[in-house]
Amino acid sequence: MMRARSPHATSSCNLGWLSGRPSSTFHGVNLNASRLNTAMPSPISKPLRLSVRCAVRFRPCIDIHKGKVKQIVGSTLRDTKEGGSTLVTNFESDKSAAEFAKLYKEDGLTGGHVIMLGADPLSTSAATEALHAYPGGLQVGGGINSENALRYIEEGASHVIVTSYVFNNGQMDLERLKDLVHLVGKQRLVLDLSCRKKEGKYAIVTDRWQKFSDVCLDQEILDFLASYSDEFLVHGVDVEGKKLGIDEELVALLGKYSPIPVTYAGGVTVMADLERIKVAGSGRVDVTVGSALDIFGGNLAYRDVVNWHAQQEALTV
Repeated sequence: MMRARSPHATSSCNLGWLSGRPSSTFHGVNLNASRLNTAMPSPISKPLRLSVRCAVRFRPCIDIHKGKVKQIVGSTLRDTKEGGSTLVTNFESDKSAAEFAKLYKEDGLTGGHVIMLGADPLSTSAATEALHAYPGGLQVGGGINSENALRYIEEGASHVIVTSYVFNNGQMDLERLKDLVHLVGKQRLVLDLSCRKKEGKYAIVTDRWQKFSDVCLDQEILDFLASYSDEFLVHGVDVEGKKLGIDEELVALLGKYSPIPVTYAGGVTVMADLERIKVAGSGRVDVTVGSALDIFGGNLAYRDVVNWHAQQEALTV
């Protein structure tokens, strides 16, 4: 059964492209009602929430900056000539990305995220080595576009993760999204919908999480984007990397409305936060833990999180 949409739902974000208002644009092209009918998937083809089985899992991560595995406060990353002048780094590892990939492979963890925090050759090389170390077990993101997406799949990524290429200049570029789906297939595409609070709504942010897009997370947008992707990855940017606790409101929104598997990242500090995510997300939201883990310089034991993951797997019928 599909969830009925409230006729009174409102949003402070510009969803003109979805409602067919003339002001809406994709790739600089106005959308009228007839075009909208072509762009929007048929309601019959929309995924049914009740058919989705999304076990709560721990998704590991490998964040790469200038070829090194690091944990940073993501909101401090800038594309500036000064480079790291404002960058807040929580941890830098002496182990390679490939070594972390091998660890995750040994522990049977799948669906982890390799994120290149920069498009420099050292980071690209490190990410590729991680994919080679665990072929089919990791997803890769950071600077993914139509020119390089297929190459990362060929190098061993199970999925490519995309944000700024699709949410371009503050707007959703549907043509780019369609091109990616045509290129790698819906089943290999993850949309990063990382967001920040703006006027009471969760607005998707791009360009190192500095630029607000005009798209906000709600039932309608999640239903629409699920027709073009296999999973969602959502960082709660306001708490990410700060070890301040999770954004339970965001987790609850994802658990209630996402019709496809979704992973939340941001603010996990103690084991109890994992259970909070499980409860707030109604058992439908996976979790990534970064800076808090002892393998990344934190106080939360990686082995305890892996054991928790195994317990969740055992609960799955």
